[in-house]
Amino acid sequence: MGRLTSVITGKALALDTSPLIYYIEQHPHYLEVTDDLFNAIDSGDAKGMTSVLTLLEALVQPIRSGRLDLANEYRQLLERSRGISLLPILSDTCEVAARLRAKYEWIRTPDAIQVASALQNGAEVVVTNDDRWRRLTEIRAVVLRDYL
Repeated sequence: MGRLTSVITGKALALDTSPLIYYIEQHPHYLEVTDDLFNAIDSGDAKGMTSVLTLLEALVQPIRSGRLDLANEYRQLLERSRGISLLPILSDTCEVAARLRAKYEWIRTPDAIQVASALQNGAEVVVTNDDRWRRLTEIRAVVLRDYL
């Protein structure tokens, strides 16, 4: 399908948790595409954002396995990156997420919160690796595996 950068350049991007995990943990299958994604964000070619829920989701495995160094890498990227905004979850976000859950029976609460945060903060595209997100009509979902 071509390079990911052709789709994300100049856009406000919402990030699901999986692209972040693939990038930090250097998943061999997704390394090139996530490098492109985070290089575009780091260079200012795209603006990144994600819900604070991403921090929770990303920290579970490193904490469980005692990998505090890895947990710190996640914190660094999410809390100190100049290219990524970490978005709070407010009551308005929960209202939007509830409407998404009512409309899409397949969407889980964490995913609905991610999408709601994206919508409320002006994201034009949401980057994920979940094929189901293609069904969303409120925002364009970019699925990483399409760009391998």
